[in-house]
Amino acid sequence: MKVSLIPEKCIACGLCQTYSDVFDYHDDGIVKFAHTDELRQELPDDANTLLAVKSCPTKALIID
Repeated sequence: MKVSLIPEKCIACGLCQTYSDVFDYHDDGIVKFAHTDELRQELPDDANTLLAVKSCPTKALIID
């Protein structure tokens, strides 16, 4: 699945990293992918990543 990040929508609530280790945070608490600064990444289908995307309260994470 392709997942995109929209950092300007992120409120640094922490849910995404709680559900999936695919996500991490910049020093200011804004979401990023754990091992890259890219805003779009192709990820394997994974229930935890899907839960993280669906749980984002501001829709800062989306599946393309």
